[in-house]
Amino acid sequence: QVQLVESGGGLVQAGGSLSLSCAASGRSFKRDAMGWFRPAPGKDCEFVAAISWSGGTKNFADSVKGRFTISRDKDKNTVSLQINSLKPEDTAVYYCAARAAPAYSSGSYYDHDYAYWGQGTQVTVSS
Repeated sequence: QVQLVESGGGLVQAGGSLSLSCAASGRSFKRDAMGWFRPAPGKDCEFVAAISWSGGTKNFADSVKGRFTISRDKDKNTVSLQINSLKPEDTAVYYCAARAAPAYSSGSYYDHDYAYWGQGTQVTVSS
């Protein structure tokens, strides 16, 4: 059974930082892109960041560019999201997602391109 388990969320003051992690099990995602999403008003999921299968290409939503970074450890089957300079509008449940096809994929901005999802980790930013 494939599982993605997020961790690292919490309550932080505006301007603070958190490090989110997603651990995958049941399947290797060495050849697959992975990403992070969060709910947004009027949307089921809002793209946050994605990383290609190799880790060489990273994409970010405009709203988080310069504040969030994404990385992965293919040997450990994990993906991380470092979130800095947090704003109250970053408050959300953050979901980790992994693509299953095509192999050697780049990250995608579209939630329907991801086959596997975690349960989410709550990030709350107080003003």
